[in-house]
Amino acid sequence: MKLDLAASGTSRTRTNFEFMNAMIPAPRELSAGAQDDTFRARGQQRLRVLHVVNRLELGGTESGILKVASGLGGDGFLHAVCTARGHSAEFASRHGFSGQVFDAAGPESRFQFLVYRFAQIIRDYRPHVVHSRNWGAIEAVFAARLAGVPAIIHSEHGYELEILKGLPLRQRLFRRAAYATADAVFTVCSDLRDFHARQAGVSTSSIGVIPNGVDSERFAPRPQKQLACRAALGLPDTSFLVGTVGRLVPIKDQALLLRAARALEDRGVNVSVALAGEGPELEQLRALATALSLSSRVHFLGSSRSIPDFLNALDVFVLPSVSEGMSNTVLEAMSSGLPVIATRVGGNPELIEDQVSGWLFQSGDISKLVEYLLNLEKDQQLRRALGAMARARILGSYRLDSMLQRYRNLYQDLAARRRSSGAQAA
Repeated sequence: MKLDLAASGTSRTRTNFEFMNAMIPAPRELSAGAQDDTFRARGQQRLRVLHVVNRLELGGTESGILKVASGLGGDGFLHAVCTARGHSAEFASRHGFSGQVFDAAGPESRFQFLVYRFAQIIRDYRPHVVHSRNWGAIEAVFAARLAGVPAIIHSEHGYELEILKGLPLRQRLFRRAAYATADAVFTVCSDLRDFHARQAGVSTSSIGVIPNGVDSERFAPRPQKQLACRAALGLPDTSFLVGTVGRLVPIKDQALLLRAARALEDRGVNVSVALAGEGPELEQLRALATALSLSSRVHFLGSSRSIPDFLNALDVFVLPSVSEGMSNTVLEAMSSGLPVIATRVGGNPELIEDQVSGWLFQSGDISKLVEYLLNLEKDQQLRRALGAMARARILGSYRLDSMLQRYRNLYQDLAARRRSSGAQAA
């Protein structure tokens, strides 16, 4: 397949998308002794990967980068991160990341168009693979091509509220050109793949899918610790405790959960809500809790470092988002054996088998959310059954080691393939 981008101002074509899609679906399991991988067998000792992102701070995409860097460390890979708009050193260290972090442009920088600044950093670091993520880092695709990087990858990981009705023309054209320039493009769920293929005017077959994965040992059910976890987090030990994890931003719609809690209390339920996360909506959510007379029942935990304990403290996990890519928090809640109620958006229906491993409802449908919460509050056995099916779903399809193996295959095979084709051309 050839993708002609003449309409976007470039005549470059790529023919490697079939390779990308053929490579992603099934991870090739490697034993610990298989470290002399394809790329190293060709003479390289460590595969240098430069991850490029808008900012390195609290968020699902950013946490995913550090998962990959940690999981694909050792003697096979060397990872560094380049940001377009700065980073949180505390966030990186909290996740155990000790690699280099390059900031292409801070808030006061004169750099607005970052291609050449990215290219300078890439030439200095000399990576074998550049992997950019989302719109904020997409210029790195062109920078990597200018710098002669062997393998260039771009991936899309989620939605923002302002893009749900469609991307501006400039972004559609720019993404179309970037997708053609990259050696591989993927998203984290089929819904996101279909959206970006449609917006960029390319075939869905030109974009692969690598689902997120979760550490099923770190996030595991520990019902015997529920009361201890609640006490450690300052949460009530007798309430029906409903919670969620995520940035406090409009697209996550935590306000819907607070309104549902008001409806539950009106029906006589001893309900409490716990929100783990930070963001610009914090004060508005506090004000809403006060307006709903829920101040004593809503607990704002901020950016908790103890998410596994937080999840084990809950009775039910709710994700009321207006839109999602593939939610890491849903993965973590399911892996923890929690019953999950989530909106039927983005990648949620791919994760959750409705009525089997969780319940789905339409975004904004408070009556359905209240109905599901009432059913689960009354039936502890149902909560346990849904939680057990949720964990089984994770163990079968969304383990972290499977995700890491897909990334390993992609980085190694693409780098080796590009290196081989370069040597033949020479």
